[in-house]
Amino acid sequence: MALSRLASSSSSSRSADLLKPLCSAISLRRPISTDTTPITVETSVPFTSHQCDTPSRSVQTNAKELLTFFRDMALMRRMEIAADSLYKAKLIRGFCHLYDGQEAVAVGMEASITKKDCIIAAYRDHCTFVARGGTLLEVFAELMGRQAGCSRGKGGSMHFYKKDSNFYGGHGIVGAQVPLGCGLAFAQKYSKDEAVTFALYGDGAANQGQLFEALNISALWDLPAILVCENNHYGMGTAEWRAAKSPAYYKRGDYAPGLKVDGMDALAVKQACTFAKEHALKNGPIILEMDTYRYHGHSMSDPGSTYRTRDEITGVRQERDPVERIRKLILSHDLATEKELKDIEKEIRKEVDDAIAQAKENPLPESSELFTNVYAKGLGVESFGADRKEVRAVLP
Repeated sequence: MALSRLASSSSSSRSADLLKPLCSAISLRRPISTDTTPITVETSVPFTSHQCDTPSRSVQTNAKELLTFFRDMALMRRMEIAADSLYKAKLIRGFCHLYDGQEAVAVGMEASITKKDCIIAAYRDHCTFVARGGTLLEVFAELMGRQAGCSRGKGGSMHFYKKDSNFYGGHGIVGAQVPLGCGLAFAQKYSKDEAVTFALYGDGAANQGQLFEALNISALWDLPAILVCENNHYGMGTAEWRAAKSPAYYKRGDYAPGLKVDGMDALAVKQACTFAKEHALKNGPIILEMDTYRYHGHSMSDPGSTYRTRDEITGVRQERDPVERIRKLILSHDLATEKELKDIEKEIRKEVDDAIAQAKENPLPESSELFTNVYAKGLGVESFGADRKEVRAVLP
């Protein structure tokens, strides 16, 4: 039933007629539907497995979840497009890796887990931070190096963190987050938390030796680690087939089970992550390969069109876009009207614009912040001779 349908089917025609002038005279923005009546949807393509069963293609969802998916992914998309503009305006400096096109991975993964579960990612981390509960102001302030940023303006695009939601950040060293993620899984098993860790990496990092070392010890100790390869098919500017002799990343663990997932389908991601969490808690590590795609280049310094054609990018947008896929699903089940979805997108634009305006007004970090979170607590820092630019740690 569409959200704009104010009168129930049991109302008299007279009552419905009386409501019509009121509806046309007053523009109401209702909240996202809270209807949780089950809806069964089939994933876009089958799962492909290695040394394990495959989850069912039939996924249980509801109006509330689908509309939340739409809003969250549309917000992520707008946020990343705005970051593109801010970078070109030189309000964001340094590295900046955007996630637009891959939103279904962040949203679907979050829908299948709790905040007790840990996530650790590479440097394409803005949307994962938002999925874990981060705010737009924290995003834009961090990107612009302001105090209100999630890392106090000192981390920038690659180093988003949200410890209270067990998001252990973006990491700039390729593949380095995987052994750290397996360490988090070790702590979870040691503490008997009944929680898992998702360690995200790209196809470009899939050949890193440290990944295989971490997987080996995780398998030996049956750690609740889920290694998630976000395969967007281009490691920097190199196509996967040029970098990997075996680009079937879900099989790369050999002795570890794996699952290939349509990473442009939020419901498929949700189903796969639910399956992987249950497996990891009982049996140890599993690999998920998310078949996804990024619309921007590797980073803002990469136009993204020298190693792939514009027709390829346009084709993915038209056929597999994660936001449009959810929009079509909502409309086909009559859960909202086209106008209502466009109204949601208008609200999102305003939210993003307001957050950017607040971030611009937010102050830069104090100079003393240069020395915080650098040395171990209690050691202290002594600076002298400002013109000499000399700093040293004070040792006990």
